[in-house]
Amino acid sequence: MNFPPAFELRVKNDPFLGEELLQALNSIPPISVRLNPKKATPALDTLSEISWCKDAFYLQERPVFTLDPLFHAGCYYPQEAGSMVLHSILNQIELPDEPMVLDLCAAPGGKSTLISSFLQEKGVLVSNEVIQSRSRILKENMTKWGNSNSVVTNNDPKDFERLPDFFDLIVVDAPCSGEGMFRKDPDSRNEWSEENVNLCSARQKRILADVWDALKPGAFLVYSTCTFNEMENEENVQFAVKQLGAKVVTKELPYPIKKGRKGIGHYCLPGTTETEGFYVAVLQKEDGVPKKTKFDSKKDFQKIKSETLTDLGKFVNTENIDLFQWNGLIIGLPKTVSGSMQHLIAKMRIVKAGTVIGEMTRKGIVPHEELALSQTLCSFENRIELTQEQSLQYLHGDTFPLNGETGWQLITYRSQPLGWIKHLGNRFNNLYPKEWRIRMRI
Repeated sequence: MNFPPAFELRVKNDPFLGEELLQALNSIPPISVRLNPKKATPALDTLSEISWCKDAFYLQERPVFTLDPLFHAGCYYPQEAGSMVLHSILNQIELPDEPMVLDLCAAPGGKSTLISSFLQEKGVLVSNEVIQSRSRILKENMTKWGNSNSVVTNNDPKDFERLPDFFDLIVVDAPCSGEGMFRKDPDSRNEWSEENVNLCSARQKRILADVWDALKPGAFLVYSTCTFNEMENEENVQFAVKQLGAKVVTKELPYPIKKGRKGIGHYCLPGTTETEGFYVAVLQKEDGVPKKTKFDSKKDFQKIKSETLTDLGKFVNTENIDLFQWNGLIIGLPKTVSGSMQHLIAKMRIVKAGTVIGEMTRKGIVPHEELALSQTLCSFENRIELTQEQSLQYLHGDTFPLNGETGWQLITYRSQPLGWIKHLGNRFNNLYPKEWRIRMRI
């Protein structure tokens, strides 16, 4: 496909980019994944490690991820290698022991799952998405990743004014004109225009201004886009410096990642790095005295004792979590950050908070999918191991002949939990969430 003429001319005339970039954007894109260190290792045909990110690899070719049960179990995440540069940056940022982190534009969840693994269930990760349908996809991916310190919200960036001086780190992977995706998604070339670049640049400034007050004094904001132009990248960083009082913090990223224009931020450039296009810069808020936060909690959010779980309690590791009853659900929040998470629940539009242990019904507590996928909390002993073919049938929502004891059973593949069934003796009820089920023919 041809490039938009204005884009092609600008790249050719920009000594920072050059015609080599255009040639690279018409080549075959690399395929990369990042593994979940807490779950089973998939059998993928890897090519090499990605030097700037732990547990990340290039693949020989793109498999059909949908047909791998371990993909559905949250054992790995297909993610563009350039955006994994965030891991190298996180390793260079000084954070407290229990940090409050916001991934502001988080769907579908690539960077949030990366941050989640980096935090190792310390602190709180808030993954936000303003578009409701995309927030549900984000919830699914964060649930499958399986960490209990996760909160998913569905809010406009301006809503985070309700949380002044709250976050130790904010990641803003801003919606952009998408020039860096021209190879991976050729149709995006048809959507590009100079007008859209201007609109994106203005929107990115608004997003930065809207969320800035939620950042603690002295804390960090990582700004990124998947585009090449100066308006959406270096100029917006300079806007944050001039209008918001930010300071640009220089971080060292491994070769061949390229320093940005005038040394502001860094670029992954197709043809130079084995990535799509990606720009990233680190900002720091000036020091000061943070506003005191009065922690709120919802009145219908009631703390309960582990005995409430009755028989299910034998299979839930409640040592490090507080249990709450909320909207007919039993939710586990990490004890070290339970107060902060309750405050978030009171202030924001919540899609997911902590780990849902079970749903309270007239017939008792029904174990929840979030519990099944939590490596930390779930110790359910009644398990049925499936073959790959059976696992795909289960993930498709099918039922089939299956030996096992009656009652709740945890379905596994290669010892990795996929979800629940209720075995009835001669048949079983498939409890895999309907909205997650495989839709393609298997």
